[in-house]
Amino acid sequence: MTPAALAAFLLFAAPARAQVDPDRRRLVQFGYDQNFSGPGPTGAYAFYYMNEPEFPSKGMSLRVALAPVYVDSELAVKSALGENTDVGLGLAGGGFADSYAEVHQGHYARDESFVGHGGKASLSLYHLFDPGAMIPLNGVLRGIISGSSYSKTSDTAAGFSLPPDGMTYITRAGLRLGGEPPQLMPRRSAELSVWYEGRWREHPSVYGFDGDRSVNPRADLVWSRALFAYRPESGRRFRVSMEAGTSRNADRLDTYRLGGFLPFASEFPLSIPGFYNGEISARRYVLMTGLIEQPLDEQKRWSADLFGSAADTTYLQGLGQQGPWNEGAGVGLVYDSPNAVWKVASGYAYGISAIRAGGRGAHSAMLLVQLDLEAWKKKQVPSVRRRYAPIKPEGLDWLFQMFKP
Repeated sequence: MTPAALAAFLLFAAPARAQVDPDRRRLVQFGYDQNFSGPGPTGAYAFYYMNEPEFPSKGMSLRVALAPVYVDSELAVKSALGENTDVGLGLAGGGFADSYAEVHQGHYARDESFVGHGGKASLSLYHLFDPGAMIPLNGVLRGIISGSSYSKTSDTAAGFSLPPDGMTYITRAGLRLGGEPPQLMPRRSAELSVWYEGRWREHPSVYGFDGDRSVNPRADLVWSRALFAYRPESGRRFRVSMEAGTSRNADRLDTYRLGGFLPFASEFPLSIPGFYNGEISARRYVLMTGLIEQPLDEQKRWSADLFGSAADTTYLQGLGQQGPWNEGAGVGLVYDSPNAVWKVASGYAYGISAIRAGGRGAHSAMLLVQLDLEAWKKKQVPSVRRRYAPIKPEGLDWLFQMFKP
């Protein structure tokens, strides 16, 4: 494994942080996605996720996600700006978080890829718009100051100039109805959300070979997501989602990256099985995904699943390819230990339209592991129900009642 691949393997990809997590959690997550149809970017993560409500004092909550070379944390204060508005102060930083892998029509261009390190500080507001309602509607407003420093790898071309180091100022606003907990394949979840993010670069410039690509002074991104997942006690699990996004003035460092099949590869992963992680760079996209999981034994410890994704893509300038559609599908095997302490999922995926060696089609395998230390301690299935309304990601309990036997 090359130093760049090892760095990618150790890189932490934070779970979704669109709301304050109200539940006590101790999770160890591991994910690895290996492509067998070419030397593409490594898709992997390994991290420990801790969330401690009422710490360090009553009315506060501490979240920490720790990886070997990266840490991401947030201290939240409940009802800091009124009964229904919480405030979060975040700090994150470490190695390889801003690294960039260039992929041209399925070819991993190592000589145009580079490493990025950095850190960030954030201030977030979480507001409940309709307290007491059957379906809580939560709003998020976040300001982020992020600093990045870039360096070459041993494979980066000598004549390739790097983007300038500097600060990026980010504003994010979102509305979320329901949500998905930071767990591997949760039993049930539902979400309808819409987001805006504006990014301003301190040092816009050109880089690459003789300035053939640019870091734009500003990029605007708007995206939305709708998903529903459910597994009744007596039946099969299914998950469907539809996501769409558009952008203005996006560049290689600030655009949508689609591909791979790791659920915590980014805050909003855009998965297409069988593709390299982040292989497709898009200005606009519509992504549809589906999964069906069938229990194989009476105890429902073993399950088989079938999954697939399809994306209608408008490519970033300079990274286009023939045809807008990118599809992938796969099959997998899942093991749930008694009391939900361990969850292990493995699978094979085929990138139907992935470009490899001048043709179409790519093969990959993935392994996902979750160790729930809270469930290990309690010896019972951990609850994902939220204890108070302003920040609960799941607000569709009324809908799930219809599925109860």
